[in-house]
Amino acid sequence: MNKISAPAPARTAAPGRPRRLGASQRREQLVATARRLFGERGYRATTMEDIANAAGVTKPLLYQHFTSKRALYLELVHQVSGELLRALTSAHRRAGGPRGMVENGFGAYFELIVTHEDSFRLLFGRQAPDDPELFVAVRQVETAVLNMVEASMPTYISPEHRRLLAYAMVGMAEGGTRFWVEQSRATSPADVHQLAERVSNVAWFGLRGVRPD
Repeated sequence: MNKISAPAPARTAAPGRPRRLGASQRREQLVATARRLFGERGYRATTMEDIANAAGVTKPLLYQHFTSKRALYLELVHQVSGELLRALTSAHRRAGGPRGMVENGFGAYFELIVTHEDSFRLLFGRQAPDDPELFVAVRQVETAVLNMVEASMPTYISPEHRRLLAYAMVGMAEGGTRFWVEQSRATSPADVHQLAERVSNVAWFGLRGVRPD
């Protein structure tokens, strides 16, 4: 009578050895790591070696995915700006009127930026590189925000007046976020809602007092 042999044990990865990632998963991991490091340290102070070490990969592997630090940073900026624009566009569409535009816009802005601090530093940080293409990407975000803010303003004031106030309101949002981030405040949903409510109230009641020159 033949013996029935026991099934061979399933192979498991060696203890301590990281699981091998597919190309798309690896790229996502590298992007997330770079996003965090650029946000924490700034562009100039972060090297490709830093990113490779933090991600647990070799520099040659990192260069297989991104040809240079600039190429990696540009992809991140476009990714972050795209996320912000989509959030703002969705908030704008849900608004039921001018006040809703103001409240929803600030809410979407603060929710994304405050809960993703590295995104804010990447787009508006003081250590961002002086690069024409990066400047264009950031300006696209600023222009979209300005257009949405301007749409909530009284139509009886001049276009130049509306644009000036839109710039002031965007500056207020960026300044409020910078203060919140630098103070290392908590970032629970209730905190974000409170921040958005405080700033949008100032913006809305300020706009209600606007009069033609």
